[in-house]
Amino acid sequence: MITTVRALGLAAIALLTVATAIAQAQTPGSVQTQFLPIKDEPEPKLLVDQPLAEPLTTRGVAIIPYRTENFRILPIFGPGASDVSPRVGHLHVNVDDLPWRWADAGGTGAIVLTGLPAGKHKVLIEIVTPEHRVIGGQTASFTVPAIHGQHH
Repeated sequence: MITTVRALGLAAIALLTVATAIAQAQTPGSVQTQFLPIKDEPEPKLLVDQPLAEPLTTRGVAIIPYRTENFRILPIFGPGASDVSPRVGHLHVNVDDLPWRWADAGGTGAIVLTGLPAGKHKVLIEIVTPEHRVIGGQTASFTVPAIHGQHH
């Protein structure tokens, strides 16, 4: 009986210690949520890989994988979206330094290009704010091989 009482007493002390730690961790102003801006939030990053080898060499299709850190790709535009945390925005994509580009707000994790002529190409992928301010970017350079039986 004394062992049971002692075990229950130790369990109560442990529970009280855990409850106190949780209460201290959740004091006002210390809880972080994705719905409010976080001070000192890490900078967003864009990481772009080279196109996947197999689709490029066999079909001439450039599938360029990318991922972001501390940044979500969403179809949200305008100044109201700038205070969301983690940061949100979209991609700007430019092929071969042409004077036009397009926005990608799908967040699929890959840019897919088909129908590029055989030869060297470069694709600039940038992460941008909902107001189109460029945060950062990376370029993927690759060569589309001449594939017999395909017309470009």
